[in-house]
Amino acid sequence: MAQVNDLSRSLAVFDPISTLVVVVEMGKASWLVRSVVPGVERQPLKKLEPDATALLRLIERWRSEAVRAGRPISRVALTYEAGRDGFWLARWLIARGIEAHVIHSASVAVSRERKRAKTDRLDTAMLMRVFLGWLRGERGHCGMVAIPTIEEEDARRPSRERESLVNERSRIINRMKSALARLGIRGFKPHLRRAPERLACLLTAEGTSLPANIIEELRRDMARLALVREQISAIEKTRVERLERAPDTGPHAMVRLLSRVIGIGIDTADMLVREILSRKLRDRRAVARYAGLTGSPDESGLKSREKGLAKAGNARVRRGLIQLAWRFLMFQKDSALARWYRIRTEGPNGARKTTMIVALARKLLIALWRLVTTGEIPDGVELRPAA
Repeated sequence: MAQVNDLSRSLAVFDPISTLVVVVEMGKASWLVRSVVPGVERQPLKKLEPDATALLRLIERWRSEAVRAGRPISRVALTYEAGRDGFWLARWLIARGIEAHVIHSASVAVSRERKRAKTDRLDTAMLMRVFLGWLRGERGHCGMVAIPTIEEEDARRPSRERESLVNERSRIINRMKSALARLGIRGFKPHLRRAPERLACLLTAEGTSLPANIIEELRRDMARLALVREQISAIEKTRVERLERAPDTGPHAMVRLLSRVIGIGIDTADMLVREILSRKLRDRRAVARYAGLTGSPDESGLKSREKGLAKAGNARVRRGLIQLAWRFLMFQKDSALARWYRIRTEGPNGARKTTMIVALARKLLIALWRLVTTGEIPDGVELRPAA
């Protein structure tokens, strides 16, 4: 089985004589482009409007300069940092024969000076240094981000939008409860569907009716809450309908298989598959690292301590997995993972449950990754019958 490239170094042979290297510092108002042109001693630097066509014309001009210097170009390698603009530029350039890469911003080492100089010009020089090291195949310079297709990016939108709407629903409910608590009213549940009808019957702790302004504010909040609830239901309904029509291959098959595990619903299965399980990760360590569920040791001389979770990966996956781990203990009590957790947390000398739940989440993620990639069912895990 071929080893999956972890994008920490280039696997292609780098020939500096025939390779045009370009880095782009992308800003909202302008792009700063630096290049290493074979046969040209200087490193040209050009400021452009945020225009992909102008960037392509600039690359062709530099290619012509290299040809005039007697260095025909057979490879154009370009990179920029992952950020606000996402991956559209990389896909656009790849479609036009340019080898485009996207640098993981956190993988670039920077100076630890307290007041270091930072300008776009210095940033492009730093990106050029790390990109040249990456092209030479040396590890440790930087890491690249896997460039998704537009279909893969679009498939993540429903899960992320639903999460945003759920957070908005909680925010509205908490704001209404806080407004009522300031009037001494507790126990009222503004998220119930008949709450607007009962609003006029509420009395403050002083025995008076609610003031007119707060009644109007609460009614507006309840209208927003009803709209958010309707949008969440629409996303969930559309997701189920699309999954029923989708072919039984690729990510759709993974979602169907995960949703058969008792305790995992369609929403959680879709989020895990789209965010992490459908990615081509190298091994179980890479899977745990992507979710930020690995440790961060701090060792120097006689000092040796663990600073906790790295939290450098996908925060959405990490939050969902920790919630799933608690749910897994309820619905899969006889599984090997649940028994492993109970053995280490029960008794007077047991470890803290909140600490061990993170370890369980990491083990659960790896078990689910093996389930969807190799079909290996975790020991003791119960599945729903296939539809």
